[in-house]
Amino acid sequence: MKKIINSIVTLTALVTLMSLTACDKSESYSELLRDEERAANWYLAQHRVEMEIPADSVFEVGPDAPYYRMDSDGHLYMQVVNAGDMEDKPQDGDKIYFRYNRVNLKLLYETGTEVESGNMDNLASGSATGFFKGNTIYPSSTQFGTGIQVPMDYLGYYSEVNLVLKSYVGFTSDQSQCIPYAVNVKYYKPEY
Repeated sequence: MKKIINSIVTLTALVTLMSLTACDKSESYSELLRDEERAANWYLAQHRVEMEIPADSVFEVGPDAPYYRMDSDGHLYMQVVNAGDMEDKPQDGDKIYFRYNRVNLKLLYETGTEVESGNMDNLASGSATGFFKGNTIYPSSTQFGTGIQVPMDYLGYYSEVNLVLKSYVGFTSDQSQCIPYAVNVKYYKPEY
């Protein structure tokens, strides 16, 4: 008798759980990833895209330069607007400051609404944001994701890039929602 009651309780719990799941109208994680991919691809289709980093790491520069796929999974694309001071490139552990503006590509794709956020144009928002090159120990170096650090492996201080960041390499606050962003970033050397 005890086994029958346990079976009924288990079955009731299972049916309740399945009905709650079936009523949930939110998107699954795989659907969010599909929507993210669709929005990022839509944006990139409006630009020239190179599928590989140049062998000599000399990127075409300017507002009409292509977006380069920076990783094999296609989570990060970079357009170099200004290569910066190639004689003064950051080394691992160096502090790098940056200012940015970003646009939610999913919102832009779905509604045509371009809403910028960031600290590029708002000097009242305090100093530029920073990270330590190659360091993933400090929250200040990880809260903006790994993608925003990649240009500093190739470019100098005072460079400017446009990035397409998918959530996997983007800001940690956006990763669970699978939101891709187009981000304009300018990198600076700390002034001591």
